[in-house]
Amino acid sequence: MSDNPIPDDSEVLTWVNVGLAFSFILLDVCTSGIFGLGIGSSLLTAAVRCVLQLSAVALLLQRVFETADPWAVASIAFLLNFLGTFETVINKSKRRHQYMFPSVLIGMLGSTIPISVLGTRFAMSVDPFWTPMQYIPILGMLCGSTISGIVVSVSYVLKELQENRDKVEVYLAFGATRMEACKPVARDALILALTPVINQMSVLGIIAIPGMMTGAILGGSSVQRAAKLQMIIMFMISASTTLASICTTFFAIGVVVDAEHRVRPDRVDEQKHIVWRTREWLVNRAIYRVKGGFFFLRALVGRNNIQRGPSAEGLMSLPHRV
Repeated sequence: MSDNPIPDDSEVLTWVNVGLAFSFILLDVCTSGIFGLGIGSSLLTAAVRCVLQLSAVALLLQRVFETADPWAVASIAFLLNFLGTFETVINKSKRRHQYMFPSVLIGMLGSTIPISVLGTRFAMSVDPFWTPMQYIPILGMLCGSTISGIVVSVSYVLKELQENRDKVEVYLAFGATRMEACKPVARDALILALTPVINQMSVLGIIAIPGMMTGAILGGSSVQRAAKLQMIIMFMISASTTLASICTTFFAIGVVVDAEHRVRPDRVDEQKHIVWRTREWLVNRAIYRVKGGFFFLRALVGRNNIQRGPSAEGLMSLPHRV
């Protein structure tokens, strides 16, 4: 696959077009208000985040595409996996176990990087494989799908080991190892994690035209080539999701069920992540200080009015006794 020149379509789509499309979000917000769904602010926040994040990524990737530096591509690859880990552990997971952040990061790096390298180099015939315009978008799609698989599998494992720990403890009491006792839980978790990928592959082409194929067609590729690219991408997504889900699932089991074959619910945290607890504390402190400053200013103004006393015009207007 030869290197393609970087297209400049800034004259085709402007911020006016983006603003017109934003009206669809406003329609969703109005619907939320009419039916009392209570998600209007979340929709607006997500839309604003989408605009800011994509704008920043566009500026960054434009520089990377122009330089075509392999170290820059490697840095972007690590950054995508790191941010995906952050999103998985801090934003998406309601339950977290000890050492979850490094385990998820290792699982994502160990699945997305090798699958993207092998798939780009051999399945897509890109040489060198790190060509920015091909490698980075593919890696981004793998990271996005892998996050969903990890969240589903790990959340299910932690939920089962907390709410149905008696079933696992029965196996452990009869001499089973922790992996033998947790095998049914791990199997169900992996089935749940891979079901969306299976469903997505089963409806492609007949019911839904996927985003990768649509983007390739809009970019000028032939329909046949776009379809083949989409097949390759879907097979890579399935492999990446499988590897990451297996890695993080068994790591979660190894942490929550210790080496002495005991279920350790104390190693599972259901509170908000410390990042959000720290943010709430800082926000509350800021609100407290603002309120304190407001009351102080109001008290200071009132004290000055008392010390100043009635004005001369006020004294002249008072009635005089005869």
